[in-house]
Parts: sequence; C-alpha cells; structure tokens
Amino acid sequence: MTSFDSSPTLTAWRALLAVAVVFVMLATTGWTAVRHQRSDEPRDIALTSWARGRIAGHALPDVDAPPHRLATFFTSLTAAQRTALADTYPLVVGNLNGAPVTLRYHANRLALKQARTAERDRMHDARLSPEGRDDAFQRMQRFESMLAHGRHFLAFDPSGRGHAAEVFGDLDRAQRVSLVVPGVDTNLMTLERSGAKTNAAPVGMAKSLYAAERAASPATRTAVIAWADYTAPAGIGMDAVLGNLAERGAVRLRALVGALPGTSKVSLFCHSYGSVLCGVAAHELPSRVTDIAVAGSPGMRVQNAAQLHTTADVWAMRDRDDWIEDVPNMEVGGLGHGADPVDRGFGARVASAGDASGHSGYFEPGTESLSNFAAIGVGAYGAVTCASADSACREGISGA
Repeated sequence: MTSFDSSPTLTAWRALLAVAVVFVMLATTGWTAVRHQRSDEPRDIALTSWARGRIAGHALPDVDAPPHRLATFFTSLTAAQRTALADTYPLVVGNLNGAPVTLRYHANRLALKQARTAERDRMHDARLSPEGRDDAFQRMQRFESMLAHGRHFLAFDPSGRGHAAEVFGDLDRAQRVSLVVPGVDTNLMTLERSGAKTNAAPVGMAKSLYAAERAASPATRTAVIAWADYTAPAGIGMDAVLGNLAERGAVRLRALVGALPGTSKVSLFCHSYGSVLCGVAAHELPSRVTDIAVAGSPGMRVQNAAQLHTTADVWAMRDRDDWIEDVPNMEVGGLGHGADPVDRGFGARVASAGDASGHSGYFEPGTESLSNFAAIGVGAYGAVTCASADSACREGISGA
C-alpha cells in the first residue's frame, strides 16, 4: 500500500495479517502505545494564538467552523484586514477551509519561509545529534523547493511528518477539479521526488494528471490538487491494515471538497491506501463529486460499490504486475479493507491500466492508465478504455 514501489511478499503480508488479528482488539480500543501529541508543534502554537486573537474588536472565528461561515467572515473583512490576518497567523489562515484561495497561497508561502528559517537554525544547533542536524538540512531543502516561483499551496503544516496540498491550475476558475489522494508513507519528505520515480510521488502524480487533462481537453479549465494533507500510515504495519487513519483523513478530505470555490465538478483519484480513505469518505462527499477512481487499491472498506452510498461513478484499475494483487482482500473486526474493487462483483467501472507498470506506475506520462484518468477528470467518458474483463465500463454514464 505504499505510494512507491517497495514489494512486500505475499508471505509477509499473510504473516502481518495473522499477527494483527491477535492484536486488533488492543489496537482498536487504544491499549497499544499512545502517541502523545506534542504541544510545542508550530501549528499548535499558532492555533493557541489565533484563539486569543481579535480583529476590529471582534474575536476570531473557531477554526472548525463550517467553511461557509468562515467564508462569510473573510468576506466581511477589508482586503487589508485579510492580509493582516494571513501575515499574523499564516499557519492558521493557510489551512482554513473557507478562506479565499489566493489568501491561503499567500499565508502558506509565509509559513514555508518561517519553517525554512527554523530548519536553518536547527542545522547549526549544537544540541542536536549529527542525525538531527542532517534531518534539519533535508527539511530545509524541501521547504526551499516548495518555495520555488509559481508554486501554490492550499495547505501546509510542518508539524511532525507534515502535511501539504499543492494546486496546479486556476482553482478559482476551474470547471473541473481533480484531487490526487496518495497512500502509505505520504508526508512532506515524500511529497515530491526527482529522477526516475518523479511520478510516483504526490506532486509528480498531480503534475502528470494536470498535463494529461490539458492535452485531453484544451478548452476545459482544469485544476489538479496533490492532496497530501492527511496523516498516512508510515510503512506497511498495523496502521496500514486498519482504517483509523483513513477515517481521520476522510474528515479532512470532506472538509476540503466542501470548501472548494465555485461550482466545478470534482473527481478523486485515489492510489493505494488513498483508496481506503476515499472509500470511507464517499458517503458524505457533496454531489459535485462526480467520479471516484481508484488504482492499486487494497479495498475501500466495503464489499461492493453500492455500499459506498455515493452518487459518484466509481472507477477501478490495476495493472498486471502490481503487487497489491497479492494482498488478501478481507475484513475481520476492522482489520483489512474489504473486497477488491477490480473484481466484477464489486460493481465498479473497471478501466484499463494498459501499459502501466508496478504499484506506482499509474501516473506515468504516456500510459493508458494516465490517459484514462485524464479522460475521467475532464468528463470525456467516451474516451475511457475499459479493461478486458469489463467491456461495458462506460455503459449508462452521462457523456459517454
């Protein structure tokens, strides 16, 4: 379920599942080791300051208020007041669903600069071990890259392993918006990669999809979001076979989709463990979500597509040498993620992955899998090629 191409053996997976069954009750009732939330994380400090803040004599709104209320709040402010809030509380405003998109970009750029400065200081902190200073150097380099000219972040939080969401295209004017939801090991340090594996990381996936959508329909105003704004499982362990992190991530995904500007149609492209999250989120997503497409999926925590209770069309694909096929599809007491979405009985529209290779090859430029994703993203359903096992994947769909 990793976003990249590590290939655990079938034996290892079965051993993990067998051991996990023994401990599942402990894991689901919280008897396993508690992960204490640090109170000195940058965003925690920013939220505490925001809660005490005021503007024009009025208290600032609750950050968990519905997006429409937050949007109303920002509309009531002058441009100078909005900018002042972003400058004072960048880590809060940059992540507020309901704040104007361009204001969030501005706030997150400031937050990135502050995070870069903090890591530069840590690089020379003699109290840290050599490994700690090297970690600071790596993080500083990542923030430096994220600050490159022309990059726009809809979310950014350097706390812990970190979260981020990068936008390609004009989100305010888009007619179609696509969200790439990645899987295991997603964090700030795996947000992007260079070299041969560029398109296996969230940013590379989104950039490839954006280019393919523009090529597929030049007249359609599109935007693509690399959504790495949730806490993903770290490696193939207990978190990867349980749904706890998917459930928490689903709350964040629904909040973002509900706050997207305009009336654009939205498609989700969910890879690996990201498809688990999309499955959990599906029943509460707004009707503007027209498509949920999964690739390399270990399951969506249901036995069939009807149980997702969504009006969106559900698509699935898996290439011929994706190791995820060897992962047992099961669900026992919360362990495992349910039926295989590419099985005929699941009821998804099975699209061809064509010449995609491995678990992380679905967004590689020139592949049939990426072309199919792009066609779905721009609503050109007639251009989608079905898998040989499902020659009717376009049947009954509007626009096919």
